[in-house]
Amino acid sequence: MSRLRFLVLAAVALVFLPLLAACATTPEPAELPRASAPAPATAPSPEPDPELTLNLPAPEVAPDCNCDTPPSAVDATFLDKGLAALNVGEYKEAVNYFRRYQRLESSAGVDWEAGIAIAYVKMLPQGPYYNWRASRDSYVRLMREPPKGIQLHPQVVLMRDILAILVDLHTQIDDLQRETATLSETLEKREEALRRLRELTLGQ
Repeated sequence: MSRLRFLVLAAVALVFLPLLAACATTPEPAELPRASAPAPATAPSPEPDPELTLNLPAPEVAPDCNCDTPPSAVDATFLDKGLAALNVGEYKEAVNYFRRYQRLESSAGVDWEAGIAIAYVKMLPQGPYYNWRASRDSYVRLMREPPKGIQLHPQVVLMRDILAILVDLHTQIDDLQRETATLSETLEKREEALRRLRELTLGQ
């Protein structure tokens, strides 16, 4: 009985040995290429913090506010217009603008600037208001009490300096003219005396 079992086992082994050998020699299937690992996702840059908007009331600003103008200065619109008219030879328009500027706000600085500008126009021989003596008198009066502690218009300051030179020049010319007139009168008197002396001499 044991011998029969041995023969059966041997036969089964002979049947399965070729199959086992075939399995042993069968190549393993090639490995499939691994999919490349996905690149790590770039972390998104942090978004900036949103700005906070405060609903605060806007500061009130006057519509015609000139923030560059010192508090002591006034609106120089008419003064600027007068200077522009003066630059192109419109002397009457310039004086009208200067007087408007003077009436705009009655203050020491405004009156003084307008007075200097009008006196300057009167000093110009080509202008219709030429009167150097009236210009000199206005200049001397204005320079007795010049404004202090305020910022004057640069062109008005230039007018003041030019007036100082012209007033001094005209004063010297006037003095020379008076001296010349005096010398002429003296010469006339001498000539008259000589003429009488000659007549007396010839008569004798």
